[in-house]
Amino acid sequence: MNETSITELRGVGPELAKKYATVGIHSLEDLLTYYPRRYEDYSVITPLGSLKPGQVSLKAQIKQVTGRYVRRGMHITEAIASDKTGSVRLVWFNQAYRAGSIKAGAEYYISGLFELRRQRFSIASPSIELVSDFPMNTARIIPIYRETKGLSSAQIRKSVRALLDSEPVLPETLPAWVAKEAKLIDQRPAYEAIHFPESMKQLAQAKERLGYEEVFELSLASLLNKDELLREKALSIPFDEHLAKQFVSHLPFTLTDAQKKVVWRIYLDMQKTTPMNRLVEGDVGSGKTVVATMAALMALKQGFQVAFMAPTELLARQHAETIAGLLKPLGFADRLALLVGGLKAQDKHDTHHLITSGQAQFIVGTHALIQEKVDMHNLGLVVIDEQHRFGVAQRKKLQIKAGHMPHVLSMTATPIPRSLALTLYGELDISIMDSKPANRKPIVTKVISPNSRAQLYAKLDEQIEQGRQVFIVCPLITDSAVNEQLLSVESVYDTLRKGPFKHRRIGLLHGKLKSGPKNEVMEAFAAHKLDMIVSTTVVEVGVDVPNATVMVIEGAERFGLAQIHQLRGRVGRSNYQGYCYLVMSDSKAPTRRLRAVESSQDGFALADLDLEIRGPGAIYGTLQHGQLDLRVATLTDTKLIARARTAAQEFIDKGENLLHYKQLNNRVQQLRTVTNLN
Repeated sequence: MNETSITELRGVGPELAKKYATVGIHSLEDLLTYYPRRYEDYSVITPLGSLKPGQVSLKAQIKQVTGRYVRRGMHITEAIASDKTGSVRLVWFNQAYRAGSIKAGAEYYISGLFELRRQRFSIASPSIELVSDFPMNTARIIPIYRETKGLSSAQIRKSVRALLDSEPVLPETLPAWVAKEAKLIDQRPAYEAIHFPESMKQLAQAKERLGYEEVFELSLASLLNKDELLREKALSIPFDEHLAKQFVSHLPFTLTDAQKKVVWRIYLDMQKTTPMNRLVEGDVGSGKTVVATMAALMALKQGFQVAFMAPTELLARQHAETIAGLLKPLGFADRLALLVGGLKAQDKHDTHHLITSGQAQFIVGTHALIQEKVDMHNLGLVVIDEQHRFGVAQRKKLQIKAGHMPHVLSMTATPIPRSLALTLYGELDISIMDSKPANRKPIVTKVISPNSRAQLYAKLDEQIEQGRQVFIVCPLITDSAVNEQLLSVESVYDTLRKGPFKHRRIGLLHGKLKSGPKNEVMEAFAAHKLDMIVSTTVVEVGVDVPNATVMVIEGAERFGLAQIHQLRGRVGRSNYQGYCYLVMSDSKAPTRRLRAVESSQDGFALADLDLEIRGPGAIYGTLQHGQLDLRVATLTDTKLIARARTAAQEFIDKGENLLHYKQLNNRVQQLRTVTNLN
């Protein structure tokens, strides 16, 4: 079914298929696994005489229907629905076909929001279906899907219903003993219930089955990866205590206890002939680059090469500069080389020669380090910054280059709750750095009403006058017709440079800019040739401008807490006081989430809260997780996660042959090679 095109489904032609393609639905399997994002319960039928404001479901006869055009060409369709207890007004806007399609005198299920509009109670734009038809959109628990222009939840429900009615072959993915021990319902009824639940209990059973399956597959993939890695051989890199002390003595600050513990754990890993596979989670400003440099130092001392991969060219350049400064007192700085796409052809050729000859030992670059024909035969350590995922395929590439499996150290500034880290990164050993340098001041964080914008701009101008710089981050690139309250980088940039900050130097930055102009803007900001930068979240990871002291986040309620915390970490990276202003889209009371980020500097506590309130998507958004998408499992359900992980380990311990389970094997092998580096 996973290869069968969506156009094979009755009612889906080329035009509708194009709309489905925009949300990633190409095959019948894509449609089946396009799960509802939420549900509205219309299963309780309310007599019209007992209606109260709110979401309602009715069973009533429609007695009269009228349609008319009003000002500016708007069409209004009105109908009166009645039962033995009373009547209610129904109204639809710009749906002229309604008047002709509704059968007067027929009985309908009606679902919608009953509310006061212009001094009259009515139901605006309700869903209606004939009682004689199978109700998909009314009188039941209604699935609501992620929609796009021209593709409504009603259309998706229709297609999913047609697919399920065609009784597709759905081979079981879980081994029978696993499903039995976990007391899970079968796969077919789980798919039926996830899309069209007859009760909330049935929906919970479907979610448990499909969520358990997700965690089981992901756990099995990570355990197999770990098992395979343990059988590989790496170069043992001994610890040189004198060199480590020398390095620390030249630092302009004292290492935190967290840094010392993590570095020692890394040194122990690197001494083994089993490849290190460690993830360091360090909150913003916790000093991960220093830790990585200390690890690299041991490899350099033994004559091994180190590859340091950053997610962007700009960040690679910044890392190269920082690391060179750290290595200079020990005489290792001249062994460092930078390899990024922006190098001129001759410079790139020369750098390749330095790497191949072994003169360049510490190579900093983007993931092109493993994609280009870079010859590193003596590679001992790979450091990956903010890539979050370094899969089997990438390790194999490095193994071919080096002739052995190098040690791998991954780093992230995204605080990841433990349940999420165990699920996503089960094959990794995880270290947490939860303390910051002693001289780092807490960032003053305030929630701001849009009505206070004038006072806010005065504070920004005061900071600029003192020689500091400002970030302004917006949720959109261009204005949205859907939500006019959300400000875009383009509109904010135009407003500020023509109005309150026309006397200041302002830059514009967003993801649609080509890499050249994007780098130019960031380099100008880093060099203080700009006072202010208006940007999307492309500044979230890796931009280091110590002189920037203010972060303004427009439409802050639209961002996850982990993301806000990441953005906040872009300022206050020097001795100057840092400020973060969370500007809301409206003047309503601030949410619990925004109050939490206002009062807490603890990224891990905020990530846990985000997981509790908004679910894994809030953190996934910052993880660039690729296909590692737990769409059903709730990561706060630690019991389900523990059960599924235990079952995955039991599967391996029993010596089960994965090849005996075709569907499971396909999914697990796919997950084993998932990466963001492709």
